[in-house]
Parts: sequence; C-alpha cells; structure tokens
Amino acid sequence: MPQVKFLNEKVTVDVPEGANLRKEARKAGVQLYWGPHKYLNCRGNGMCGSCNVEITKGDDNVNKPGIWERLWTSLHPALFLAKRTEMHNHLRLACQTKVKGDCEVKTQPDVNLHGEKFWG
Repeated sequence: MPQVKFLNEKVTVDVPEGANLRKEARKAGVQLYWGPHKYLNCRGNGMCGSCNVEITKGDDNVNKPGIWERLWTSLHPALFLAKRTEMHNHLRLACQTKVKGDCEVKTQPDVNLHGEKFWG
C-alpha cells in the first residue's frame, strides 16, 4: 500500500493504489486550501487551481498530468507564473493526481517568482 507523506503537516498516510490525492488528504485532515479557497473551490473538478501541491519526492509514483490539468495550469495566472519557476515540473493539482506509489507532498507551496528560470 503506497504511503503519502505530507511534509508541512508531518502526517503520513497509507492510501490504496490509484487513490485521488485530494480525497486522501481530506480524509487525513490535511488542509490543502488557504484563505477563501477553503470555501470557494471547485470541489475537486480541476477548475480552480487552489489545491496545488508540490511533489517533492516520488514524481514517478503519481500519474502524469492529463490534458485538462495541463490546459488549466496554462490558463490560470498564478499557476502559469509558477510553471515559469524551477518547481514547475513538481507542481500538481491534488484533485487530478492519482497515487501509484510512495511520495512526499508539500501542501500550499511557496512560489519563488524571482527564481533563475523565471527571468531567464
């Protein structure tokens, strides 16, 4: 059974293979949303971009971003800017992420808009 370690919350949970990261985080009491997004979010439909997480370890143990996730992260202003930073390969929408193996997740990741890649 895969383990997901939520770094900010210091919580590790066992999840079934193929489980949705957002649903498992909510079951474990992990807060994915901040501010008004706690109440104003798309409820896991992949349209608001507020459940973004950073996969810090185990990128190959989650599914690849689908067409909807790639499209939405290109259109959403904050996620578009985050993609221009050095963490762009690790930023995912939790509601669109399926867990296939052990991974480490940072919820509510900081975005460094002054990273090397952004201005280069």
